[in-house]
Amino acid sequence: MALAYSFHVGSDKNRKLSSKGLTTKSGTTSLSNNGIQTKAQLTRCDNHNYRLYDNNQEQIEIIKGTDSIVKDVKELYHNEFDELVLEYNNKQRRSDRKIDNYFEHVSQDKTRDLAVEIIIELGDKEFWDTKDEKYKRKMTSVYKQQISDLELLLPEFKVCSAVVHYDETSPHMHIVGVPIKDGYKNGLSSQVCKSKVFDKKALFELQDKMRTLCIDEYNEEYNLSEKLKSKQKGRNRDINVRDMDQYAEAKIAMDLESDKFDKINEESNELDNKSKDISNMIKDIKQNPITKNYSLSQKEKERIETYIAEVNQQNQKYKEINLLKNIINNGYDNLRELENAKDKNKALNIKVKALEKTVKDKDKKISELEKLVDHFKEVASAAQTLFYSFKNKFTKMINHIAKRLTNPQDKYMYQYVKKDFFEHGIINMDDAKQIDNAVKKINKEMEEAAEEFYTKPKKKDDDGLSM
Repeated sequence: MALAYSFHVGSDKNRKLSSKGLTTKSGTTSLSNNGIQTKAQLTRCDNHNYRLYDNNQEQIEIIKGTDSIVKDVKELYHNEFDELVLEYNNKQRRSDRKIDNYFEHVSQDKTRDLAVEIIIELGDKEFWDTKDEKYKRKMTSVYKQQISDLELLLPEFKVCSAVVHYDETSPHMHIVGVPIKDGYKNGLSSQVCKSKVFDKKALFELQDKMRTLCIDEYNEEYNLSEKLKSKQKGRNRDINVRDMDQYAEAKIAMDLESDKFDKINEESNELDNKSKDISNMIKDIKQNPITKNYSLSQKEKERIETYIAEVNQQNQKYKEINLLKNIINNGYDNLRELENAKDKNKALNIKVKALEKTVKDKDKKISELEKLVDHFKEVASAAQTLFYSFKNKFTKMINHIAKRLTNPQDKYMYQYVKKDFFEHGIINMDDAKQIDNAVKKINKEMEEAAEEFYTKPKKKDDDGLSM
């Protein structure tokens, strides 16, 4: 039995009755979800997803997030936008253009969605009605994988909350997240923008990849080899082995042999009639009263020999039919295995390509960071050179002031300079102490030099005068 798969992205258009009437075309049971544009709508989503209105939390399972969507969304806004808001506000000269809280800012913007809800469902009511609770609950593992797939395939959509509902006709998952796009020149460099993250082409490709991964993960979890219903506008049809190209070729081959099958059936019917004639003929054969043997006429003998040849020929044809039947049956099984292998390979390729893109994006960021590091190294080197140059000049200035303070002629003037520098913050208390220490050191050196001069024995010249 092929399974239906639905991937509904919340939209304000879903509030229309015309949209709600289209929600069951996929064969699923979940209704289309509305857009989340305001805090009030986010709160209603919180109440519905966590069953706060009927206290039925045992029938839900939280895969990601806390017990409150509102809290999780606000937390993500803080983590993603606080630094960007600060950077933006620092550039604004007018206070009325500054943003106090980006969550509140977006909530009041009627052109944007505050958050986006996605509903994922595998299987329909007809399928799940035959399954017990234990079987259903294994879908938690499948839906966990779908969250990982979504984050891998669409990193611009930041998942805040993911909850699985088991209290309706089929297990389905509600995901709430925030779509964030980078590269804006006006306003914040990164902004909430559903239309750019979920554009029509991107959404179509995302749905196609997600459904491929979902059925692969379902088969892995349940050890099955099920197929999905095909994607069609307005209705779905089962994808089974009869839809495979290889099987279709086998079917054509069988159709080409249909004339042979019809002829064999005619020959079989004729053979049945001949069998009856031969049986009646044998009954009419008379026994020789003397020899007790049965004698056949030449004509009767030829009829029996012809009949035996036809039976042998017909048996050979049936052997050929059985051989063809076995070939087709074996081909059916082989084609099914081949198709399952193709499905797994397709799912694997999707993940590999997504991972390759992630690695490429990471490498690009690493390259940008390396360039930034090199730039900072150059700035740091220049700053260090400037620092040591300034330090050297500052030390010379301190020593110069200290020397002037020891000179009686400059002493009072440089005391005024020292005080003026201190009051204007050019030097601090430590610098003033350094000047005082330098003065003391200079005075001490001068005193020691004078003492040495006066106590050192003087040399006398030839006339006996001290030199």
